[in-house]
Amino acid sequence: MKHTPFYQIHKSAGAKLIDFGGFEMPVQYEGIIAEHKAVRNSVGVFDVSHMGEIEVKGTNALAFLQRITTNDVSKLAQGQAQYTAMLYQNQKDIMDGGVVDDLIVYKIADDDYFLIVNASNKDKDFAWMQRNQIFNLTLTDRSDDLSLLAVQGPNAERTLQKITDVDLSKIEYYHFTRGVLAGVEMMISRTGYTGEPGFEICFENGHAEKVWNALFESGKEFDIKPIGLGARDTLRTEMGYSLYGHEIDETTNPVEAGLGWITKLDKGAFNGKEACEKVKANPARKLVGFVLKNKSIARQGFEMMDEAGNKIGVVCSGTMSPSLEKPIGTGYVLLPFAKAGSKVFINIRGKAEEAEVVKTPFLKKS
Repeated sequence: MKHTPFYQIHKSAGAKLIDFGGFEMPVQYEGIIAEHKAVRNSVGVFDVSHMGEIEVKGTNALAFLQRITTNDVSKLAQGQAQYTAMLYQNQKDIMDGGVVDDLIVYKIADDDYFLIVNASNKDKDFAWMQRNQIFNLTLTDRSDDLSLLAVQGPNAERTLQKITDVDLSKIEYYHFTRGVLAGVEMMISRTGYTGEPGFEICFENGHAEKVWNALFESGKEFDIKPIGLGARDTLRTEMGYSLYGHEIDETTNPVEAGLGWITKLDKGAFNGKEACEKVKANPARKLVGFVLKNKSIARQGFEMMDEAGNKIGVVCSGTMSPSLEKPIGTGYVLLPFAKAGSKVFINIRGKAEEAEVVKTPFLKKS
């Protein structure tokens, strides 16, 4: 397995390590619930250096990104980021409109863009980009050169502001800048995957230990904690955020996944557009959130049923929400059962457990 530059730090901190996207990554340190609450109530640090980073440069960079992503990249100003997706088209044995990956596009300049993609999909994503490459375009995989940390929680800004001269309050949501933090030149962005305020910092691998130590010294007064993949999953599930391999994959269309807001059908041609138009015109199923009536937890792949026991869908994600202390989850259901308040049942170890369809996010944040 591969390791991020923080691997020895994770081991020294007593992290439980697992295989994730080909990397040996921390799933938890002191415990998922404690780490989850640290992010909701104060500040936590996620090592997300396993994510893929790809540079797209050249006079045709915008035209290329407009073709391979669903969102409208032409709307980006310099220093702005955008959540989007790449879709399959004309790929053998994969449906048109299936999701290659979801990703974030950062506009550095008119001919210079930076992409962050999912760790488990990095090689596949890069190969798909190369297959769709056009002239006057350079693609560079920087994944093995760069470290990426997500600093999330109500005290994230105060933690970081002490070790940088950049005015972090001026970085708007889904914007970024370059500056010096902890004595290191880096990209500082404000996106996030937890529902809490926070930042992502991206820098060369050689500075990893220095930046990590500076963060934890600065955040000591806020009881800053390292956060594993377990809490990352419960945090994102409470917010109803999709995770590739769960809510979205090559068998799902972004429109049915509730990602119509990043699928700009009026921007011109792009991979998978026709498939998205068909799903929008004639949807058969929809991704929904649900809350179980008792304490049972639904897991990915569990069958969803109506009162008569007929299959109506499948679970994508499920967990016990540490914030709400309720079992929550997401799943695809046939359209007649997608309305909030609908009663559905989930087959959990042979027993039909009642659940209610609800609007996401499960945890309402201002």
